[in-house]
Amino acid sequence: MNQKRRRLPQAALEYVIDGDREYRQLEAQLHDANERNDGHAIATIHGKLDAIDAWSIRSRAASLLHGLGFSNEQLERPVSDFSGGWRMRLNLAQALICRSDLLLLDEPTNHLDLDAVIWLEKWLKSYQGTLILISHDRDFLDPIVDKIIHIEQQSMFEYTGNYSSFEVQRATRLAQQQAMYESQQERVAHLQSYIDRFRAKATKAKQAQSRIKMLERMELIAPAHVDNPFRFSFRAPESLPNPLLKMEKVSAGYGDRIILDSIKLNLVPGSRIGLLGRNGAGKSTLIKLLAGELAPVSGEIGLAKGIKLGYFAQHQLEYLRADESPIQHLARLAPQELEQKLRDYLGGFGFQGDKVTEETRRFSGGEKARLVLALIVWQRPNLLLLDEPTNHLDLDMRQALTEALIEFEGALVVVRTTVICCVPPLTISTWFTIVKSNRSTAIWKIINSG
Repeated sequence: MNQKRRRLPQAALEYVIDGDREYRQLEAQLHDANERNDGHAIATIHGKLDAIDAWSIRSRAASLLHGLGFSNEQLERPVSDFSGGWRMRLNLAQALICRSDLLLLDEPTNHLDLDAVIWLEKWLKSYQGTLILISHDRDFLDPIVDKIIHIEQQSMFEYTGNYSSFEVQRATRLAQQQAMYESQQERVAHLQSYIDRFRAKATKAKQAQSRIKMLERMELIAPAHVDNPFRFSFRAPESLPNPLLKMEKVSAGYGDRIILDSIKLNLVPGSRIGLLGRNGAGKSTLIKLLAGELAPVSGEIGLAKGIKLGYFAQHQLEYLRADESPIQHLARLAPQELEQKLRDYLGGFGFQGDKVTEETRRFSGGEKARLVLALIVWQRPNLLLLDEPTNHLDLDMRQALTEALIEFEGALVVVRTTVICCVPPLTISTWFTIVKSNRSTAIWKIINSG
């Protein structure tokens, strides 16, 4: 699966078909043969096209795109018209259309809504080849994989079964390893004690020497080592005005196109709001309204004096300055702070040693997301807006974010296209789903756990 989000003038459907390189090669050869009027070559190529079911490729490509959420109208739109998230869907479809014995997918559920995730899960379960899947979405992994390879301490460990089985097996392995280590250490201590006591005695020297050789031949067992889980917490806001933000009959959109209509919302300290909906329903539009990135077409948005926003969205990762390091980014927020204090703070987010001064252009998506979170936490917000916060975050980081949000004192609004691998209900008091019709937008409450 290609990770580049290329802006191309090519139609989406044609871009996906490019994933079948053999078909494209035969297509070009057939064109050349027709130009030469070479009947024998034309017949041979047609035979090869029949063998790969080439005549159904357009319908197969369209079916993949429909499964990933594209409409018929979008199939002929240029790739350049789509956002980065939708271009990643095109890359995924391009990988799936390729007739392969081995399929490599890196975080395929990023940018997918619930319907697309369910469709992809079904497709992958029917895939006949070997699948190597990188994902931090345990709910997605469980029904698909039958083997887990865990990379830990620069070593690879293989476990048979799905992710849930892996967690149990790994815990058992670590417990057994620790028990064996402790038992061996007791044995080593006993042997060493005997050696120390009797090495100098002539009558016991032979037995002591035998135990020395026993120690030398012993293959030492390492203690069970578990990476320290990443943890962080939000600093207490400087103020908690009530209410923080109010929206009354707000409409919003782009140009003449109204995306949201007659929205009413009241955010107070302790509010926990989750927004669900398909891609394009208006979730990110609502977040941009709350963040002040988009002006309303009509209606009023009231912000409290002393409100301080913390806004996390995927496009914000692109705002990091590629030629600057984590400490340079933080120093711009806190120019008066001592460098050592900034280093200590960044160390709490996993940026230590040379990583503190490394340019962010070399960072992975996960490292950039972690840095953006660190910058948000430093500013002590009282209103958090999180747009697809778990994309690019590994399992430890997702767990750390969940725990930090539980203790957050301000208001929280989270956007997710899926409930899968989302911030758990423990963190969210109210879920809303955005439903669009031809004339209006409705925000429906679907869960209220109080």
